[in-house]
Amino acid sequence: MKHEQHYKNCLVQYFTEKQSPPCTQDTLFKTLKVPRAHKKIFQKALTELVSEGALVIISEKYFLAKNKNQIASGIIHVHPRGFGFVDTPSYDQDIFIPKHLTLNSIDGDTVEVLVESIVSSKGPEGRVLTILERGRRHIAGTIWQESPTGLLAYAPLLGKQKRIVLKESTDFHVGDRLIMSVVDWGSTDSPVIATPIHKIGSINEPKDDIPAAIEEFGLRQEFPDEVIAEARALGDSVQKIDIKNRKDLRKLETLTIDPDTAKDYDDALSLEKTDSGYTLWVHIADVSYYVKPGSALDNEAKARSNSVYFPGFCLPMLPHELSSHLCSLKEKVDRLACTIEMHFDKEGELLEAHPYHSVINSCKRFTYKEAKAVLDGKLESPFKNSLELMAAFCLLLKKKRAERGSVEFGIADVVMIVDPDGIPEGFERIEYDITHQLVEEFMLKANETVATLLTKRGGPVAYRVHEEPSADSLKEFAQLARAFGFKISETPTPIDLQKLFDEATKTPFGPQLAVSFIRSMRLAYYSPSALGHYGLSLPYYTHFTSPIRRYIDLVIHRLLMTKEAPETLEEIAYTCSEQERISAKAETSVVILKKFRYLQKLQEDDPNTTFKAIVSRVKPMGIIFDIPSLMLDGFIHVSEIGNDYYIYNEELHKMQGRHTGHTYACGTQFEIQLSQLDFITLESKWELKGGKAGQRPKKPKKI
Repeated sequence: MKHEQHYKNCLVQYFTEKQSPPCTQDTLFKTLKVPRAHKKIFQKALTELVSEGALVIISEKYFLAKNKNQIASGIIHVHPRGFGFVDTPSYDQDIFIPKHLTLNSIDGDTVEVLVESIVSSKGPEGRVLTILERGRRHIAGTIWQESPTGLLAYAPLLGKQKRIVLKESTDFHVGDRLIMSVVDWGSTDSPVIATPIHKIGSINEPKDDIPAAIEEFGLRQEFPDEVIAEARALGDSVQKIDIKNRKDLRKLETLTIDPDTAKDYDDALSLEKTDSGYTLWVHIADVSYYVKPGSALDNEAKARSNSVYFPGFCLPMLPHELSSHLCSLKEKVDRLACTIEMHFDKEGELLEAHPYHSVINSCKRFTYKEAKAVLDGKLESPFKNSLELMAAFCLLLKKKRAERGSVEFGIADVVMIVDPDGIPEGFERIEYDITHQLVEEFMLKANETVATLLTKRGGPVAYRVHEEPSADSLKEFAQLARAFGFKISETPTPIDLQKLFDEATKTPFGPQLAVSFIRSMRLAYYSPSALGHYGLSLPYYTHFTSPIRRYIDLVIHRLLMTKEAPETLEEIAYTCSEQERISAKAETSVVILKKFRYLQKLQEDDPNTTFKAIVSRVKPMGIIFDIPSLMLDGFIHVSEIGNDYYIYNEELHKMQGRHTGHTYACGTQFEIQLSQLDFITLESKWELKGGKAGQRPKKPKKI
């Protein structure tokens, strides 16, 4: 009894004072250096502490009972760098899991976590106790290397830190893209064991990039037969019976403005100037009229949650019979719409708003380029006055939005152009001009107005939530902005941030700061709780304007127009948020691979091709840079910077050569050359042109 009580005291003291992580019996035995002769006594002490309620055991691991309420379960999202976040209804924020505490879990697994008392800038921290359910049994990857134990495969889902050893792989070769069945998920120290199921294609074939991504990220490609049958049964045009009880707006001047390649036009605009101010009509395709709750179309759209946009290819949420035809607000054809009619005073203040079912007939389908050419006087159009009125009203709304602290970056986009075989041909720079701004501004106002109307009505709403960044994240971003030469507070307000971005767009540093700020913010998501939208400085915001490509918008239409509230609104919001993340990862993976293919082509054409780069961050291990022409980032290790010994200055965020005095700081511009590409791991290696230090441009104006 004396020894038993001694071990009980030791165990309680160990878990209490050392704040020990959950431990197995063997780990405790070794850690506390229990003599082998006392093993049974020690086991009895453990058993009694559990029966007394002092300790809890889960998955053969012991920990203090006071931590029992800190156990939560949810789906883990693992970052490529190894750390993860667990989304659980038990906590308002995701639980951050450091890399060494993920317990071999992978993205999509359902895990049980112990939430620690630590709260960092990333939110509450925790550790994975056990993997309750694997998110998948199959995994996509590419044969990476040959080894004595067999072929090794790389799966983006697992990253380079996790090896996959293939069994029964004699018919495959390095570069083959495969779907594999996982036999054993391995452990921290042992590899994953898998067997090939089928070959998707080859990493050397650009045409296989999108099919591989679709399988790799578990996206739904082909529509089931019953879904296609339902879509075709709806016909290809609006009938008289469809128009019954709708407001007829076919004589109202209505325009659509979309990208060159768009086929699903889900929004159209009408604007008139009145004696008291303005009337804006935002017409959104009435998908809810055709897609009924519980139908095959609805179930498939819910499962997909959103359309996925790859270079040159769209994987739609709805069949083309609807997305590109019957629901698309095409020019000079009758279409059913949900219209939100908004009345404003002369200062742009919203006075009243009315949603209703309508029938419209778009007068003109503009591309952004065409609309801009009309506004610039380079293209004649009978709708020039309407476009000019829209542009003027847009600026009025932008002014109102800026006054409340909404943040806008105003940076250009770079779009990859590919041929029919998936081979990248180059890039197109899409400026954020007034035509893009006016469409975005009117959509933002429609979404805000619908969210406010639904909130005042008092029923359920699926809000678009964007939580405020942590104080640490804002402080870190402010330090980065100052490293670029800007003056800004350590605790910037949204108005301070907008002033910063307005000034930054006049310098070469605008895109770098915008991307850095976006990375510092929490991800937006859907929720039945009105937690606000930080970026837009709004208490209520939702998504209403794109029901052809987002399922949550379809749900909002039903809530607004028919007051049909699904019983599983919280589940739908969660699913749509999750699928949005997965789709974004799939899109990004293909875009980066296409950029790598383009880089390879440039290098083959001219091995001496150079690129202009800008330092975006300086770390002790080296410099991180952006290539503006490609919207691609890269890294150069400190040992490979020129012919000098470079020293990191943490306070000034710079690298300085000990002998030459050459410095690399945020904003330093220099030229680089590509030295290595890996299509499988999506890693690139770069070197300085001639190994010389770059020159930093003149500092931007202080704000």
